Amino acid sequence: MAEKRKRTYYFHGEWEQEFFFTTVKDACVCLICRATVAIPKRHNVERHFKTCHASYHANYPPGSALRVEKVSELKAGLCKQQSFFTRPAKKSQKATEASFRATEHLIKKKKAFTDGDLFKETMMIVLNTVLKDEKYGKEVLSSVADVQMGASTMVRRVTAMSDNLTDQLDQDLRECRWFSIQCDESIDSSSTAQLMMFVRMVFQDFSTKEELLTLLPLKTSTRGVDIYNAVKEFFNNRNIPLEKLVSITTDGAPAMTGRHAGFIALCKSDPAFPKFVQYHCIIHQQALCAKVIGFEHVMTPVVRIINSIRSKAKQHRSFKVMLAELSAEYGDLLLHTDIRWLSRGRILLRFLSLLREIKDFMKSRDEDTSLLEDVAWLLDLAFLTDITGKLNNLNCALQGKGKTVADMISALNAFKAQMSIFSAHLQRKKVLHFPSLQMVLNDNTSASEIFGNAAEKYTQVINRVGQEFENRFCDIDKLEPCVSFVSNPFINVDTTSIAEQLSAMFSLDAGQVEIEIVTLQNDIRLKAHQAAANFWGLVDTEKYSGLCTAAMKVASLFGSTYLCESAFSDMNFIKNEHRTRLTDAHLQDSLRLAVSNYSPDYEALVASMQCQASH
Repeated sequence: MAEKRKRTYYFHGEWEQEFFFTTVKDACVCLICRATVAIPKRHNVERHFKTCHASYHANYPPGSALRVEKVSELKAGLCKQQSFFTRPAKKSQKATEASFRATEHLIKKKKAFTDGDLFKETMMIVLNTVLKDEKYGKEVLSSVADVQMGASTMVRRVTAMSDNLTDQLDQDLRECRWFSIQCDESIDSSSTAQLMMFVRMVFQDFSTKEELLTLLPLKTSTRGVDIYNAVKEFFNNRNIPLEKLVSITTDGAPAMTGRHAGFIALCKSDPAFPKFVQYHCIIHQQALCAKVIGFEHVMTPVVRIINSIRSKAKQHRSFKVMLAELSAEYGDLLLHTDIRWLSRGRILLRFLSLLREIKDFMKSRDEDTSLLEDVAWLLDLAFLTDITGKLNNLNCALQGKGKTVADMISALNAFKAQMSIFSAHLQRKKVLHFPSLQMVLNDNTSASEIFGNAAEKYTQVINRVGQEFENRFCDIDKLEPCVSFVSNPFINVDTTSIAEQLSAMFSLDAGQVEIEIVTLQNDIRLKAHQAAANFWGLVDTEKYSGLCTAAMKVASLFGSTYLCESAFSDMNFIKNEHRTRLTDAHLQDSLRLAVSNYSPDYEALVASMQCQASH
C-alpha cells in the first residue's frame, strides 16, 4: 500500500481529444464543465466524461474534424477565462518595468527625481495628439497613464536599481582573479569631500571590466588617515577580497602619497593588504611636466587681454558682433581655467587665430597694441601655442575608458621620441612640425632674423620638457619591461632579467617564471597565434601559471585616474547648485546608475515587489 501511495500519475496528451480534458498547473481539468480530477488516471477521466458528458461522444464523433474544432474552441474559452484575471496583473508589471526603464534613462541623463512627472506629462501630451483618432489610442493612453513616475517613486527605483548593480559588482569581485583600484578626492556643491573609487577586474578568460566601486563621503578632514579609515571600513563591510588587489592609482596629493601618513603608506603598513603596485596618475604627471615650459611673459598678457574683453558685458557683446561681421574663424574667446587639462592650449590657439580681430578691436577702443605687434613676442606666442597643442594631443591620447597601461606607455614613448625630433628640427631652424610658428614667419618679413636667435631658446625649452618626462616617469619606466613582455612574449629579451622583474613586481617565483618563459617561447603552437588579440586566453593557465598570473595582473592595471576625474564631472552635474540637499546615499545611487556599464535586472526587480498602477 505504501508503494502504491508513492506512485505518481501523469496527464496524457491523447486524453484531450478522447475525453475533452487538459492540464492546468499539474491539475487535470475538464474542458466542458471546468471540473478537476484529483488523480490523473485514465479510468477517472473516462468515468467523468461518460457520466457527465455522454452526449458529446455522439454529437462529436471520435477522430472527426468536428471534435477537433470543438476541443480547440473549449481550450480557447478556458484560456480567455484565465487571462481575464491575469491581464490586470501583467499590465501592472509592465507599467512597473516601464517605470524602472524610464527612471534609468532619466538618471543616466543626470536629471532630477522631480523630472519624472514632467517626463510623463510630456509623453501624455504627445500621445494625446498623435493617437487622438487611432483605434487603440485610449488603451495606449491608459497604459502610459499607469506608469509610476513620481519623485518619491523615482527615488525608490534608483535605490533598487543601484542595489541590483551593486550585487552584480559584488558577484564579479568574487569571481574575478585580480583587480586594481584608482581613487581620487574632490568637493561637491555642498562642500562635502567625496572619495571616488573605481575598480578594474580581470577574469579567468582575460576579459576585463571597469566599474564604479564606491563614493565615500569624508565628513570632516581629508588627511591620509581619514581616507585610509574610510576605505578600510568599506572593504570590511562589503567583504571585498583584498588578497586579489594588484595596484592602487592615485593623484599626487600629499594625503594620498605622503611617505609616512599618506593613504598609500598606511595601506602598505597594514598586514590585511597584500603587496601591491602603486603609482602616480600618468595624466596628472603629464600635466605637471607641462608646467616647466614657463613663458609667463606670453601667458600673462594673453589672459589679461581675454579677461579685459570678456569682463564687461557691453564690450563682450561688441566684440562678438565684430567677429560675426568679419566672418572670423571663431565666434568668441575662451576663458583660461588652470585646473582644466586642455585649457591652456585651446585658449592660445583661439587667441592666435583671432589675433588680427583682437588688434582691430583694441585699436577701436584706443588701447595699446604694441605688444601684439612685437614680432619676438609673436614668435614666442606661436611656439607656446604649438608646444601646448602637442601636449594636449598627448593628454587626449591618455584619456578615455578602457585605456590599458600598454596604450599609455606607448603614447608616452612616442611623445618622447617626437620631442627629440622637434629639438633636432629647431636646431636646424626648421619649423615643419610647428604650424603656428610657420604662420607667423610667413606673415612677418622681419621674423626670420629674430627666429634665428630664438630657435636656440625654443630648443632648450623642448629639451627641458623632455628631461622632465624622463625624471617624472621613473615608476612607469620600471613597469615598462613587464608590460612590453606581456604584450609580446616572443620578443628577444634577457630571460633571467625579465623573470626577475616580473617576480619582483608581482610576487612570483623567479625560477618558475624563467622556465615558463623559455618553454613558451619555444612552443610552436603558441607561436602560430602570437598575433591573436586574445593570445593569453589561448595559453594553458596550469602549464604557464606564473606567466598567466603576471599577464592577468598587467591587464588589471590602471594607468590613470581618468575615470574618477570624469565621474567627478558627472557628480557635479547631478549634485549641482540647485540640488545641494541631495543626500550622500542618493548621490551615490544616482552616480552608480549614471556611469555603470551594468544593466539592471528588470525582471528580478519587478518580481521582487508588489506592482501597482500609478495613482
